Amino acid sequence: MIGDPLALAAAIAALAGLAFWLDYRIPALAKVGASLLAILFGAILSNAGAVPRESPVYDAIAGPVTSLAIAWLLLSVNLGDLRRVGPRMLGAFGLAVLGTVAGAAVGAVMFAGFFADDTWRLAGTLTGTYSGGSVNFVAVGRGVGLEDTLFAGATAADALTTGLWLGATLLLPVWLRRWYPAPIPGEGPGEGEGEGEDWGADAVADVDPYAHHPFFLKRGISTLDLAVLLATGLALLVASEWMAARIPVVPAVLWLTTFALIVGHTKPFREPRGALQLGTLALHLFFVVIGIYSRIADIAEVGVEVFLYTLVVVGVHGVVVFGLGRLARLDLGTLAVASQAAVGGPSSALAVAVARGWQGLVLPGIIVGLLGYAVGNYLGFAVAYLVRGLGIGL
Repeated sequence: MIGDPLALAAAIAALAGLAFWLDYRIPALAKVGASLLAILFGAILSNAGAVPRESPVYDAIAGPVTSLAIAWLLLSVNLGDLRRVGPRMLGAFGLAVLGTVAGAAVGAVMFAGFFADDTWRLAGTLTGTYSGGSVNFVAVGRGVGLEDTLFAGATAADALTTGLWLGATLLLPVWLRRWYPAPIPGEGPGEGEGEGEDWGADAVADVDPYAHHPFFLKRGISTLDLAVLLATGLALLVASEWMAARIPVVPAVLWLTTFALIVGHTKPFREPRGALQLGTLALHLFFVVIGIYSRIADIAEVGVEVFLYTLVVVGVHGVVVFGLGRLARLDLGTLAVASQAAVGGPSSALAVAVARGWQGLVLPGIIVGLLGYAVGNYLGFAVAYLVRGLGIGL
């Protein structure tokens, strides 16, 4: 067992790096994406008994490191980019969020008798995670005080369900194609009637299909850029904790979300060099820890109902996205990428777009995925307090 904290930290960093490397080097694994690979590697170590159940390393990553990831990623969010997404992707993402909220509400009613006064906490946590990804899971789950055992079991269930839904969003566009006549933007040649956008003006993707992948794009970042980002991220954390101490009715993560979005739209941070890269790296360290927390025994300990609840949320989400999306005449590619942006975040939305060859959906998927980081926290707390206010499970 890797018990030494320094060795454990090194192993987590190595697994995150391995996930990126495999995503880049092996096309079949690129269809899975670095985020789910990181979760899978952590889960293998944990369920094999190779790492301890608890460690200060996990606490540091799930706490300040993840908070820094939120700050850095939100600094990368430019709401002005929504103009580049287009109404189809925004509409599809709106359906995805609506489906998540509906699924959380349905599940709260179905499982209120089992989870009792934890129902509202779980409803909010699952709303957050399926509106923007696992980073919102921790933000909302900790914010509403989800009990540790239930938190661990729900983490495992969330990781499993997210993986299953990634597979679904890769396969559903193939199975359902005949019922969705709208063309998929930027679909690769020979795969349908896509609009055929290029990766870029120089067709560099013909040589390197990942040349425009934000995880692997080589950009010049100076030491000063890194120092400014680190100082800004820490300052945002201090400010959010300070505000939460004085106005405790608003959780610190909501202050962090708000402050990061405000600072990210000031002139010095319009294009923050390295923010997306640092945030993505820190987030994938957290994904490995999520995997380590994903123990099958934990699901069994809290009951299979927590896994069924995640399935209900994502199932209702899927019906809303692909059902109402069909009525709205949205194309399958846009619906699949928007759904994955909500359920898994920008990294898994990117994995779907790249794996299916939908070049025209790569950037829109990233943008709405980053938007999900922002709205997921607000939605998670809103649904939690709404369910509690309605007395469901109490």
